[in-house]
Amino acid sequence: MTEATDATPVTERTPLVELDDVSKYYGNIRALEGVSLEVHAGEISCVLGDNGAGKSTLIKIIAGLHRHDAGGFRIEGEDTRLGSPREALDRGIATVYQDLAVVPLMPVWRNFFLGSEPTKGVGPFKRMDVDLMRETTRAELLRMGIDLRDVDQPIGTLSGGERQCVAIARAVYFGAKVLVLDEPTAALGVKQSGVVLKYVAAARDQGLGVVLITHNPHHAYLVGNRFVLLKRGVMSGSYAREEITLDDLTREMAGGSELDDLRHELEGR
Repeated sequence: MTEATDATPVTERTPLVELDDVSKYYGNIRALEGVSLEVHAGEISCVLGDNGAGKSTLIKIIAGLHRHDAGGFRIEGEDTRLGSPREALDRGIATVYQDLAVVPLMPVWRNFFLGSEPTKGVGPFKRMDVDLMRETTRAELLRMGIDLRDVDQPIGTLSGGERQCVAIARAVYFGAKVLVLDEPTAALGVKQSGVVLKYVAAARDQGLGVVLITHNPHHAYLVGNRFVLLKRGVMSGSYAREEITLDDLTREMAGGSELDDLRHELEGR
């Protein structure tokens, strides 16, 4: 990795990922404008917003799918313009999307190594090292506190929360420094959401920087260290945990002053 310049020396408090007034446009359409975000090792930065707030665009910029049009994007202090998701992965940024991109009928261990299968043997005798994949998958899941009954079962038989947890463990195993999670609890019940949040916190405790994309302020406040609120592509608020209460975060998420205006209008009628 290229060393940071003298103007941005790497220190212990240098963010793993930093967006500074980042904007993205699609023709005349403003997808993001002036959004800033810091992701530190061992912390969870939560990005909150309703549908259409710009969360998906932000994910795509961090994940290397799209390049930003304005502002600064730095990885460990180095100005960066990612050209592809592969480049993002090589820089230690792993993104777990809501649909997970798993193959439901394949066993858990095969999905764990999908696209990065270790092999043994040479020449015509070269083949996947199935035993290593099975053992590694079981060990890595246990290290994250995930005790699956059988890593040979099809991943499609797992609950939504369990599949999310496997994806998190996979990212940790393959050396991610930054883990971006796209609405990991959106389609889950209360109990499964709690399980996923526990493993999100476990990834944080192992020193990863986590970006948690969500529309649920209660889930965000349970684990988050920093909160960025998006509204129609613009950052409507940015807070450290000690600067905002759950009630205030929920109010801001619900519309803040706009909600007050609506209440007054309805009361007037």
